Amino acid sequence: MGTKLYVGNLSYNATEDSLRQAFGANGREVASVSIIMDRETGRSRGFAFVEMATPEGAQQALQELDGQQLDGRMLRIN
Repeated sequence: MGTKLYVGNLSYNATEDSLRQAFGANGREVASVSIIMDRETGRSRGFAFVEMATPEGAQQALQELDGQQLDGRMLRIN
């Protein structure tokens, strides 16, 4: 089982593919991506969970992406 990261302050336009691309950079393996959606509107609630295949990949993604911009929003990862 991999290491799950919380990704906050996510753009409402972010997609699973855009998160996979960002978190999978530099050879990191992404196990799964779950963008949390509002049940009533069907829109993103602005956060997601990204599961990395290894703890090392999760730590590297956290260090590289926390505070970086994706789709014009500064990511908050922990």
